[in-house]
Amino acid sequence: MTDQRNGGDLVVETLEALGAKTVFGIPGQHALGLFDAMGRGNLHFVSSRVENNSAFAADGYSRATGEVGVLFLSTGPGALTSLAGLQEAYATGVPMVVVASQIPLEGLGARRKGMLHQLDDQKASAANVTKSQRLIQHASGIPSAIQDAWTEAISSPQGPVWIEIPQNVLLDPIMVPPVEDALAEVADNPPRVELIREAVKWLSTAERPAIIAGGGTRRGRAEKSLLSIAEKLRAPVICTPGGNGAFPWTHELSLQSWIEDRHMTDVLEDADVLIVIGSSLGEVTSNYFTFEPRGRIIQIDAEPRVLESNRPGLGIRADAGQALAALDSALDEALSAVGDAGGAAPDWHGTTPEDLVKESLAKVKARLEAQDLGKELKFMADIREAVPADMQTFWDMTISAYWGWSCWDAREGQFHSAQGAGGLGYGFPAAIGGAVGLETVGKPGRVLAVSGDGSSMYSISELATAKQHNVPVTWLIVDDGGYGILREYMVGAFGKATATELARPDFVKLAEAFGVPARRVAPGDVGDALKESFAADGPNVVVVETLLKMFGPTHLGD
Repeated sequence: MTDQRNGGDLVVETLEALGAKTVFGIPGQHALGLFDAMGRGNLHFVSSRVENNSAFAADGYSRATGEVGVLFLSTGPGALTSLAGLQEAYATGVPMVVVASQIPLEGLGARRKGMLHQLDDQKASAANVTKSQRLIQHASGIPSAIQDAWTEAISSPQGPVWIEIPQNVLLDPIMVPPVEDALAEVADNPPRVELIREAVKWLSTAERPAIIAGGGTRRGRAEKSLLSIAEKLRAPVICTPGGNGAFPWTHELSLQSWIEDRHMTDVLEDADVLIVIGSSLGEVTSNYFTFEPRGRIIQIDAEPRVLESNRPGLGIRADAGQALAALDSALDEALSAVGDAGGAAPDWHGTTPEDLVKESLAKVKARLEAQDLGKELKFMADIREAVPADMQTFWDMTISAYWGWSCWDAREGQFHSAQGAGGLGYGFPAAIGGAVGLETVGKPGRVLAVSGDGSSMYSISELATAKQHNVPVTWLIVDDGGYGILREYMVGAFGKATATELARPDFVKLAEAFGVPARRVAPGDVGDALKESFAADGPNVVVVETLLKMFGPTHLGD
């Protein structure tokens, strides 16, 4: 029956019609009909070794390309193992379509029939980490359900959408003809006119406007409008970790990404009107909830639950791209009228915004230089100098990434990290997905992944995936012998660390056992090693054994 079309064919045909090219996942018994159908289609399948890493890879594919990531999952344990990866995609707003298999129809409904992988309600397990969940019980419903899921995934707020299909629906022969076309259009999410009018009223008379650009700015492709608004208002702009790269790093109004620094908190607190785009003003952005703004806040976000979740303000529920375009257009007319009437220029207590930015960055630099962080600053600078300006980078939850949140100039590349949900193991599998995606759309695929020794063990098996598919990923593992940031937190809080030290493998020999070239270098040689690795073919690993420190926190006071 290898030539007999089944429900799986409808999945593959619909995804292809929607523009999908690559799928990540792991085969499973209940999903055999789906994988049988892939043999008759044109989807490129990348088989990971752990489902959570498959989810990270689909996430990385989407972030790198701007396309929808597609994930195929088996039933029960396979589906559940993916959830931590999906939490990251959900928290960060990454569009994904997740197709999970299910037990046969007759086992559904929480009846305990003892079927393999049976759960009382599998899709309920995904409810916390996906925008919506669908169970398809008839093959004829597959194309429309996938089309609807794709539409939902790409509509702001973007995110992963869950579909599950029982084993027999995927396997049974069908009468439904081949899918010829499928259409998914982004749902419109514009701002309300009266809210833009009110925001413009506030900004037209603001003396000290400032802007926080969160991850929603990048997801909404609002960078051009952000730059225009900032220059019209002469408003200093700071990017959150998720927003890193949304505003030019070296612009005279750029406070860069030093969002956790008290000097920056002081500036933002002093703003008389603060525009917050695509951010909840959450833990990191608020410098661990020490941020106490004295001015008014205009908060723009596509997710209504984010608005005013931490601070009262003028909440504008809208896609960031549409909202900033509307705000930019409305400001043209309003600022022109104010200018004709002799409106005042921005004034930060006698200082220009441009000078304020210079002074604030100088204060941050002086604070860092006073903390004996020369090794850390040079290490990050050497990596930045080695990485081509347009190369995309993927960072795990490790000390290097925490530095990167604040100090990494993304230039023409993109900065991706697991800061949405904060789970370990993101960097390497996401980089695999990103590299595969870039090659799929005809761009240079080489990317950089950065992990610590602790986080790298979550995804070490994906060396096999990288080798099997010859993925151009350079993996930098910074080995400090344990969970470095937790060690630092515990020593700072309690005077000693507990359960942070790790027995770990020889990462060079382990990579070589997978057939992946690897080298161990001193911290001072990391730049040269990366440059050589970037010029090679396929995957490779660079290991640096060093203990990096974090810059001192400013939210705890002096």
